Amino acid sequence: MNTDNMAREKLGVVAVSRDCFPIELSARRKACLLEACSERAIELVDIETIVESENDIEPALRQIEEAGVNALVLYLGNFGPEGPTTLLASRFAGPTMVVAAAEESGDNLVDGRGDAYCGMLNCSYNLGLRKLPVHIPEYPVGLAGELADLIARFRPIARAVLSLRQLKIFAFGPRPQDFLACNAPIKPLYDLGVEVMENSELDLYDVYREAAGDPEVKAVAADMAQELGAGNRYPDLLDKLAQYEVGLRKFMAENLGGSRFAVFANKCWPAFEKYFEFVPCYVNSRLAGRGIPVACEVDIYGALSEYIVSCVSRRPATLLDINNTVPEDIYENAGGAGSGYASTDLFMGFHCGNTCSECVVCPSLKHQLIMHRLMEPGASPNITRGTLEGRLKPGAATLFRLQSTADTILKSYMAEGEILDVDPRSFGGIGVFAVPEMGRFYRHVLIEQRFPHHGAVAFAHVGAVLFDLLRLLGVENRYCNQPAGRLYGSENPFSL
Repeated sequence: MNTDNMAREKLGVVAVSRDCFPIELSARRKACLLEACSERAIELVDIETIVESENDIEPALRQIEEAGVNALVLYLGNFGPEGPTTLLASRFAGPTMVVAAAEESGDNLVDGRGDAYCGMLNCSYNLGLRKLPVHIPEYPVGLAGELADLIARFRPIARAVLSLRQLKIFAFGPRPQDFLACNAPIKPLYDLGVEVMENSELDLYDVYREAAGDPEVKAVAADMAQELGAGNRYPDLLDKLAQYEVGLRKFMAENLGGSRFAVFANKCWPAFEKYFEFVPCYVNSRLAGRGIPVACEVDIYGALSEYIVSCVSRRPATLLDINNTVPEDIYENAGGAGSGYASTDLFMGFHCGNTCSECVVCPSLKHQLIMHRLMEPGASPNITRGTLEGRLKPGAATLFRLQSTADTILKSYMAEGEILDVDPRSFGGIGVFAVPEMGRFYRHVLIEQRFPHHGAVAFAHVGAVLFDLLRLLGVENRYCNQPAGRLYGSENPFSL
């Protein structure tokens, strides 16, 4: 996937040392940490200054800036000075992680004992006093190799935070009445550092018309034909679709303003087809493959959710309806693919055709059946052409949604599962999903917490990273699918 539409994290490490402990202990342990990161191909910039007092903060910050570091690992090589450590965290503008050194050997617990296990408690207390949001892993104390693995997991978290702070969401059209779930206050987006630019459907039509005759249109149409290959069922449509894609990309480049990255949430039906004379889904799928999600039906929080999972997975994301149950005959014929799952663990994720071609088996350019019933009944498909359809590729998947309530409180869910190698025997971009205990998750999270029907899908397992990211962003309401035997708060224990 093209990653130009997200931040590039550059991590640096600052070791800290309390003045009543040997500074050499922090220096030696930091060297081991750097070596462990190097062995794992984790780029980690060594900030030479070891912070013992406030006088060390300015030199450390200067070295951080000169090295271009935008995400920081604070490393307690020994107990550490909680005041200077947290002051440094408060003055550093980027995302910060705090970890601490474990003791290496029972043979060196006199001059070689660092007490960072204890220092982490004081550091945490001071971070709370200063109200500093930092990333502290589930178990933040370890040997060099263990901490290097934690730093590797911090990288996508840092990338997402940096990207969100520089993101603008372009919305075209009012959010539809029949999709009230797509309506949500935008104030919490500003709290995250995300900008929003809302435009009308007429503006979108103008963007499309302005791209007519652009020399880039032919090149994009040729690229589309190459991407589709045998699935190019409507070659006469490609120039229109390419014109739309060129228009959106030009609009994005010209309207970023102070932001660096962008996503779209666009009105896509029913009036769209009458004026543009195509369905925009295939273009949406191509932009998703370039790290620029385009959410359907002006779903602003859907676009944001797609973008977040693109940042943490560095793979294209998609937005799907959590759509329909799996018929019993498909479940019974799933064979080994459905092994270990109950029928209520399965559902079909569907959308018209907005999923990137690299995530679809035998993708094909088709017409949108539901829109065709509505707009062109009894006629050959014309204005309803433009979906990219096919079965979603089997493999790991994570369902995710970040959403605002009506009273501007952010909440989210994440659930790991898989897309099964099972033919859904239906239309659109569609796949059979299996999520452990999905039936209970559906009732006691999706329904109980009033989440909308759209869910972002990552084609990877990224639940752990998403959970830590949302904690760092201050999203307190985080819901996950609970294993069998562990009740949700709203679950009736007598019904089990």
